[in-house]
This record gives sequence, C-alpha cells and structure tokens, in this order.
Amino acid sequence: MNARAHSSLRRHATRGFTLIEVLIAILIFTVGILGAVGMQARLTQATLQNGDRARASMLADEMASQMWIKHSADIANADSTFYSKWQSRVSTPTTSGLSGGSGTVTYSTTTKISTINISWSNQNGSHSFVTSVVIP
Repeated sequence: MNARAHSSLRRHATRGFTLIEVLIAILIFTVGILGAVGMQARLTQATLQNGDRARASMLADEMASQMWIKHSADIANADSTFYSKWQSRVSTPTTSGLSGGSGTVTYSTTTKISTINISWSNQNGSHSFVTSVVIP
C-alpha cells in the first residue's frame, strides 16, 4: 500500500470520529441543562414552602404576643374578638395568611399551657406549625 492511500484512509476515519465526539458532547451538555432546570424547579418549590412556614411562625408569634399582653394563656376567653380576627387572618392569604389555612389555640387548665396550631395545604400537601406557650 502506498503512502497516499494510507493517509487517505486515516483522514476518512478521523472525520467520523470527530462527529461522534460532537454528538456525545451535545448529549452530555443536554443532560446537564436538564439537571439545572430540575434543580431550579425544586428551588422554587422550596422557596414557596419556606415562605409559608415563615408566615405560620409569624402568625403564631402574633398570637403568643397577644397572650402576653392579656396576661392569659386562655386567649379564646380572654380576648375572643382578637381570637376570631386572628383565625380569619390565618385563613386569608391576601392578609399575610395561608392558602387553605386554619388556626386554633387549645388551652389546658391542668398544665396552664396553650398550644397554637396553624395548618395549611397547598399543591405539595398538608402542613402544620405547632408551638406551645406558658404564661405564668
């Protein structure tokens, strides 16, 4: 085989090899982009869930503060007007409440502990925030 035919065969083989390399690089790049898009979707979902938890915490803090102001852990009896307005605010998303939200405060006369329970639901399921308050 002469030198010219040998070099022609080598060039032909490298053309196809380069095309395969490019296709594999495009495949790897596409998988990376799809992974980044999936991560972005999960990040958005986590941000919304954290916002809901923060609102639930602030609503519970608002109730606990009112209990301290009234010097009573039995807020439903001590200030029923505030309690009913608070429950309405918890269930109204346009007033810093939660979508599908409900808020309850239960008071134990034996332990003197109030339990604040805020529940809400969204496209990711049902969630709740629970805290307890003791007013000496």
